[in-house]
Amino acid sequence: MIEQKSKKGAYLFAAACILLLAAVVLLENVSVFLPREKVPSVLLPTSQLFVVLKKGAVYSLAAVSMNLLNGFTGLFSLGQAGFMLLGAYTYAILTVPVASKDTVYYLYGGSAVKFSLQDLFGALFGTEGAGGALSMGLGVVLAMVLAGCVAAVFAYFIGLPVLRLKSDYLAIATLGFAEILKAVFQWQALGPITNGANMLQDFPTFSSFNITGAGGKVILRLSTFFPFLVSMICIAMICLLINSSYGRAFKAIREDETAAEAMGINLAKHKMLSFCTSAFFAGVSGALFAMFVNNAQAKVYTTTMTYEILLIVVIGGIGSISGSCIATFLYVACSEWWLRFLDNETVLDSGMKVPFLRAGFRMVVFSVVIMIVVLFFRRGIMGDKELPDLFKRRPKAAGKEETA
Repeated sequence: MIEQKSKKGAYLFAAACILLLAAVVLLENVSVFLPREKVPSVLLPTSQLFVVLKKGAVYSLAAVSMNLLNGFTGLFSLGQAGFMLLGAYTYAILTVPVASKDTVYYLYGGSAVKFSLQDLFGALFGTEGAGGALSMGLGVVLAMVLAGCVAAVFAYFIGLPVLRLKSDYLAIATLGFAEILKAVFQWQALGPITNGANMLQDFPTFSSFNITGAGGKVILRLSTFFPFLVSMICIAMICLLINSSYGRAFKAIREDETAAEAMGINLAKHKMLSFCTSAFFAGVSGALFAMFVNNAQAKVYTTTMTYEILLIVVIGGIGSISGSCIATFLYVACSEWWLRFLDNETVLDSGMKVPFLRAGFRMVVFSVVIMIVVLFFRRGIMGDKELPDLFKRRPKAAGKEETA
């Protein structure tokens, strides 16, 4: 019976994901299938809606990966920006085309990495037509997997000493690690690899997945579909891990380390597994973020980024994957779209300016909104529940009988 319910839940989850992906593709291609004058401005490719959807997909994966560590395992880490930095740079270094390396690394006379993954696949499948699309796709996917692996390897070596720490000490250690990484990647001696303090660019981005016709006109937009697809696959993998025996061990460690160890759970092994897994998916989200902003630059991956992701986790609910995803899109929509009008100075017909409406006021209101949410939702929007839990029937209280 339990197995049938789990299969039914998996089918429903897969169906929901397929419907969501179909809706994203449909929304994104309205401007392709209809005349431009008939397309609402909100559905144009340059609309803020698609910026929110893309960034939300990227940040949702980063938030869920942090929730795996902080919410499900109980390890308070603040190194998310550092792992995203590793993923972004690994992806960028491996996918900058050979023809563009001299331009990108012009200050250093070229790159020390003399290949790119899509060029290697291009030698096998060709660089034109379907072969070129396949080469680009395989190169991007492999680069993203390697981005996650590099972040996981760094997490393993960092975790050997820092995972012996607890609570605030672990947070301080991982935060320091992220800051050290940011400084190292801007070190001029590593310029032939990381391009120093300069940005890496010219690698495949989300728009590279748009399908164009012979004249170069876009016939199918997939630039929003791609980050949604990658994030969904990764989040589904995290869900499978959480619902496995390893996930139950993570939760036991979160609740009581002494009791978990008494039950035979290897604390060091499972903490390291959670830490490395979280870093892997943070690295993938870092690669996605580089594709979103069209560049990789170390100074972007600050502690502020980590605090944003942590805030999303808290708002959504520590220990809730659904909550992290919902909170991500609400957070990004408020900060990047819905409150934008507060930054624009408004002048009335009488010539008087509306007070407070000026650059920066948006963030003041946004901070107040966050405070209100935290005050009224102490455990976050979802607490530790998932979306399917909201549709379950509550069992009747024991000892109560139905009255006629």
